[in-house]
Amino acid sequence: MARVRCCTDLDKTVLTQNFDKRSWSSVSPDEDWNFYWASVVTVRSIFNPSNDHPRLTDNQVINHFPNHYELTRKDLMVKNIKRYRRELEKDGNLLCEKDDTGVHKYLDFIPVTYMMPADYNLFADDFRRDPNHTWIMKPAARAQGKGIFLINKMSQIKKWSRDGKSIPAAAPTRETFVISKYIDNPLLIGGKKFDLRLYVLVTSFKPLKCYL
Repeated sequence: MARVRCCTDLDKTVLTQNFDKRSWSSVSPDEDWNFYWASVVTVRSIFNPSNDHPRLTDNQVINHFPNHYELTRKDLMVKNIKRYRRELEKDGNLLCEKDDTGVHKYLDFIPVTYMMPADYNLFADDFRRDPNHTWIMKPAARAQGKGIFLINKMSQIKKWSRDGKSIPAAAPTRETFVISKYIDNPLLIGGKKFDLRLYVLVTSFKPLKCYL
């Protein structure tokens, strides 16, 4: 059986060590490879039809799907999940069933969320209806917990705006944030928040095929 030929353009020990454990053969990205763990910039270049990069063959795998940012950017993920809900509701799917208060029974894994600054007025109306609720604000395209803060006063939004983050009429180059209703009583460990990170291997979107 031929050895898997792998390559990466990232200097990450965890990758190279796992390649070695599997006795995979390391090659250059310019050579004939089977598995390429590539940076986002490289992936965009590979999938860009205007570039001269050859199409992937049946025996080549890369660590991203085309347009993967539709799920990895927070604002685009929210947009797509809302669209998914609308499509299910249109089809009368049972997954869209709501309780007596109008809350989804099964599609409640995403809280009420707005894009800022685009949805500023919608958010402001919602905030005024329930001024005692706490909201969490996150940059749409950052990771590792950077730039996240809590909001429980409209004055904090105004300060964020004055700091140059944006208001509804701001320039389109301003950074986009998402703001979501915060969980009233979050589960804590030792008085602190925590998260569980699960890695899912998705080998196909149509049909959807995932391995957890």
